[in-house]
Amino acid sequence: MSAGWVAGAVRARALAVRCPGAAGAREIATCPSLDEALRRLGGTPYVRYTREAVGLPEAQRAVSATLLWHLRVLAGWLPRGGARLLVPLVSGFEVANVVARVSPEPQDRVPPYRLGALETAWRRLERAATPAELRAALAASPWGDPGGDTPWALVTGLRMAAARRTALAVPQARDWAVARAALLTARELFVHGRSLPEPVRRDAARLLGVGASTAASYREFRDGLPAPARRLLADVTEPAGLWRAEAGWWRTVRNDGAALLRDGRHGPGVVVGAVAVLSVDAWRVRAALESAARGGRLGEVFDALA
Repeated sequence: MSAGWVAGAVRARALAVRCPGAAGAREIATCPSLDEALRRLGGTPYVRYTREAVGLPEAQRAVSATLLWHLRVLAGWLPRGGARLLVPLVSGFEVANVVARVSPEPQDRVPPYRLGALETAWRRLERAATPAELRAALAASPWGDPGGDTPWALVTGLRMAAARRTALAVPQARDWAVARAALLTARELFVHGRSLPEPVRRDAARLLGVGASTAASYREFRDGLPAPARRLLADVTEPAGLWRAEAGWWRTVRNDGAALLRDGRHGPGVVVGAVAVLSVDAWRVRAALESAARGGRLGEVFDALA
């Protein structure tokens, strides 16, 4: 193992150990107000961006920005070419940039996340002046053609492409990507009642099997999934319960990531584990802030994860 991977693994473990964790997140969640919760974050790595945050959406975004900063720092410790491992794992930030770009709601139009060396094609996408230009820029990038230029088609295409790219490029995260693709497909088909654009349907078939996007019922869909996704949805008998599967997905990522971090070897697996643990912690803290904003009443989503 190269010295670069050893240094990256050491840095990855150091970043992960500083997380508030489940206990810290629960303390934040039970704060009687958002202001008090933000003061609690002053003793955590999230203080870097949250100290100036005002209101829940800004505070939650600041938590995500902290996560991105940590991952950019981690990428800088990896050997030459090592950052490529992280690019698909952080692609959700580029998806969030596109969501903000195409959203019709003024409150969603926030400054983009700056990914630096971890971007896929954001600088090219940012220059697109129309939805058609944005679709063309995606089609000419590793994202691929989303299959349409409506906000829904653009975002759905990106989310499925993120799962496809992760499954292909990060073996340690393949099961997470497959399960994520199943959640996305199930929501579109059986909650929203929408057919998938052709490129999205092709990606779903690669990850879930040919019958996934053509199943006549949710039960048929669930029973035909590959093992990682079938396990995730095993106890979710109706599409209305998919939110529980979402929380289950995060628990799986947390547990698998922690196992990768415990591996005594230095290398890519430890780095992927750190990305998982850091991402879950940020997701949990965001949920904790929402609970605090409601006066310390724990929400179902927070309880399901923590």
